[in-house]
This record gives sequence, C-alpha cells and structure tokens, in this order.
Amino acid sequence: MKKLFISQPMRGKSDEEILKEREKAIKSAEKQMDEPVEVIDSFFQSAPTDARPLWYLGESLKLLATADVAYFAKGWEKARECKIEHTCAVEYGIPTIEDCRKE
Repeated sequence: MKKLFISQPMRGKSDEEILKEREKAIKSAEKQMDEPVEVIDSFFQSAPTDARPLWYLGESLKLLATADVAYFAKGWEKARECKIEHTCAVEYGIPTIEDCRKE
C-alpha cells in the first residue's frame, strides 16, 4: 500500500470543506493508482495557536518526504504552500497526481 500525501488549498475553507476535498482526493488517487492508499495526515487541526504559515509548510514538507505519491487538489496551482510542495515533490522524484479541474 502506497503512502499518499495530499496538498490542498485551505485558506478561507471550513474544516468540513477541507475534509470533504480530502475524501475526493483519496478516492481519485485510489482510482488512478488502482489500489488502496495509506493517507498521510497533513491536516493540522491541533497546530499551535501562534503557528505561522511557514510553520505549516515546514511540517508539510516533513510529511511529504515520507510519501510514495503526492496528490494536488483542485486549485493547488494558486496556493503558495501547494506550489512549493509541488516543486519539492517534482524535484525530489515523488510521483504526483494533479487535479486540474477548473474552480
């Protein structure tokens, strides 16, 4: 079973919206890979209250380093953190799946 990292825009979205998008990403990745995946939990619901955006990015990159494949959810190309995660995945040879549906 491959470990799946999900990169998704989160700014301005509720926890419910984020989790719903993650479920879509998991189903899409499993369908495209034709196998179940183990999801790396990169949705930091218990982050420090004073955490800055760079803290989240640092934690995300640590998790990305453990992934077998990275899924980039709709709108990733417009989100600063997602673009950095994508660059890192490509540069370090982590296969990517990109959801490029129009928003």
